[in-house]
Amino acid sequence: MNIKEQCIKATMELIDIAGLTRGDILVVGCSTSEVVGARIGTNSDPDTAVEIFEGIYSVTDPLGIYVAIQCCEHLNRAIVVEREAVPGAERVNVVPQKKAGGSLATVAYSRFENPIVIEEIRADAGMDIGNTLIGMHLKRVAVPARLSINKIGEANLVCARVRPKFIGGERAIYNKDLL
Repeated sequence: MNIKEQCIKATMELIDIAGLTRGDILVVGCSTSEVVGARIGTNSDPDTAVEIFEGIYSVTDPLGIYVAIQCCEHLNRAIVVEREAVPGAERVNVVPQKKAGGSLATVAYSRFENPIVIEEIRADAGMDIGNTLIGMHLKRVAVPARLSINKIGEANLVCARVRPKFIGGERAIYNKDLL
């Protein structure tokens, strides 16, 4: 299975496990360096980023699920997202580049219809390709989402979904559909 196919499979599984629906947000952090077998931040690969973006976006776009792409630490892990996903969000002024933002953020910025960059987001699920630390961009409470694959190329793949907080203590009854 090639990288694009791995991304399609992982995205489909995560959407199903997380119960994502139209209007939800999937945050993706990715080190293309790790995907191609190098150490994070050492071999950013735009061609690999295109494969990853096309794989993920080919699944999310028809379903109306927004993709939020996390930039690398050089841009403080800012987020590239479609403006309509975050109405009224305070944007920052930066254009991601291969060495400042990363290849996937750069591709997303060039491919989204109306991209903006924001400092943070609270996503409904997340896909971390290559140990990029996306947890700061997930709603509370994040729960591991175990997929049938755990790598994209050579990079580790860790996914999460979110669920509402439990409140009320031992007398509370919880809605099993929200677990």
